[in-house]
Amino acid sequence: MTQKFETRIVHSLVKVFPDEELQETEVVKGAALQNEVFSYQVAYRSQHLIPAIKVEVESDLGDRITLRSVGLAPSEYPVQSDHDDNMLRTTPGLYPDPLLPLNEDGAVRAYPAQWRSIWVTVNPKKELDPGLYPIDVRFVTESGEELAKERFELEIIGAQLPKQQLLHTQWFHTDCLTTHYHTDAFSERHWELLKQYIQTAVDHGINMLLTPLFTPPLDTEVGGERPTVQLVDVEVTGENQYRFGFDRLKRWVELCNECGIEYFEFSHLFTQWGAKHAPKVMATADGEAKRIFGWETDASGEAYRAFLNQFLPQLVEWIRENGLESRSYFHISDEPTLDHLESYESARNIVKDLLKGFPIIDALSDYDFYEKGLVENPIPANDHIEPFLKHGVTPLWTYYCVSQYRKVSNRFFSMPSARNRILGYQLYKYDAAGFLHWGYNFWYTQYSKQVIDPFRVTDAGGAFPSGDAYLVYPGEDGPIESIRMEVMYEALQDLRALRLLEELIGRDAVLAALDEGLDEPITFSSYPREADWLLSKRDWINGKIKEHMLMKK
Repeated sequence: MTQKFETRIVHSLVKVFPDEELQETEVVKGAALQNEVFSYQVAYRSQHLIPAIKVEVESDLGDRITLRSVGLAPSEYPVQSDHDDNMLRTTPGLYPDPLLPLNEDGAVRAYPAQWRSIWVTVNPKKELDPGLYPIDVRFVTESGEELAKERFELEIIGAQLPKQQLLHTQWFHTDCLTTHYHTDAFSERHWELLKQYIQTAVDHGINMLLTPLFTPPLDTEVGGERPTVQLVDVEVTGENQYRFGFDRLKRWVELCNECGIEYFEFSHLFTQWGAKHAPKVMATADGEAKRIFGWETDASGEAYRAFLNQFLPQLVEWIRENGLESRSYFHISDEPTLDHLESYESARNIVKDLLKGFPIIDALSDYDFYEKGLVENPIPANDHIEPFLKHGVTPLWTYYCVSQYRKVSNRFFSMPSARNRILGYQLYKYDAAGFLHWGYNFWYTQYSKQVIDPFRVTDAGGAFPSGDAYLVYPGEDGPIESIRMEVMYEALQDLRALRLLEELIGRDAVLAALDEGLDEPITFSSYPREADWLLSKRDWINGKIKEHMLMKK
């Protein structure tokens, strides 16, 4: 019996839902620079169940092409109740997100009357000459019958994206690896996993890494603890006297260097939401490992001050000995509010002279912290950034998380991918120095009370809309990437393409082109919503780059 089987090529900004008619028109060509990762999808649907369909690719691009199956992840909490209307859907259900490797036979299953998709990734790796490269994706039954073949033509443009200038961090929760993979912190197995996850981050434009001097005091219930992941050895040698060891930190830095990490943000020296307590610090005392600081520790008390007065000068000396001065950033406390001005100022005053010359960066959204001189490198949320822009704050970073769901860019399952990717254009327009997000791989419930299975629980136990807490899933053999991670990297590549175009035609001309034809200029809260606008603007950028490359010849 002949199976009714249909396929369609769609761009990377489409989210293919199994229970929804595919409205997108077919896209059969695209373009990328010689060092740019390019993605598209081949959607497929069968009238009947087909347990195994082999997916094959034929192209002169060879092993520069990777095929993955777009998996479905459940969402019980897609978005907050007072969301805006720039959403794909707001109901609980299955959402396309994880990019799963094909099985050993390169096969996928077709479910009756469900659209699914294959994610096609091309990485030229600077090795390809300019020109057109056809890519044929074939769907073949176990008996060898070809069900469908789709051809896509990728043009490689004879230019290269410049190095990423933007500092970009997505907080890496090293303890989540220990709990999910059932391994001890900094065991050899943990180091292997760290390398895999760090390399995946670097490959997607993350060039700064949260470095746990002590267990980071992030998303932890007051009075609770997260698993210990502490890179610095501490020994109590007397009353308020300590000895420090940096061997594990050195191994961490060497691993990061190997993977391509450029910057280190050392974990917060005080607790989140107010800087009122010390992070968990483990030490050897009288031959036993014990916690010497934590929630019971007054941040401004004599004991913790004495600790920091000994620790930070030795850390700074170690940083300088290892040539990391220009690569090191520090945090005081995450997301303080106006209610915490006094405690934040107290904490800052404890460490400011000890960290003189090093940038201190913190996510906070009240301009008063900057105006009062409490933080020189603020990171306001993208829906609270206007006062910082108005006053010309530089360098200026931004971030988003669970609270940024009205008007601005974000990455929830329920949001269009265009809402994720527009960030690249916004970061360029405002010449942002950095971007931060709190969740590269947070696989716990809120406040780190319980471990979750990220393939089953995508909302941190009903706390954050699906997509906020992590970009990668824990695969058996390492990280499994997501649609959202790939689209975020496309945004970063857009940003680099704009930088290249700026070198060719000047910044004013690029900015004018971004806003051309729009009813109002692009801001963090006002921007074109349509994927077609994003893609056509990128086509225009590519065309201009190509034109100037030809003129140079």
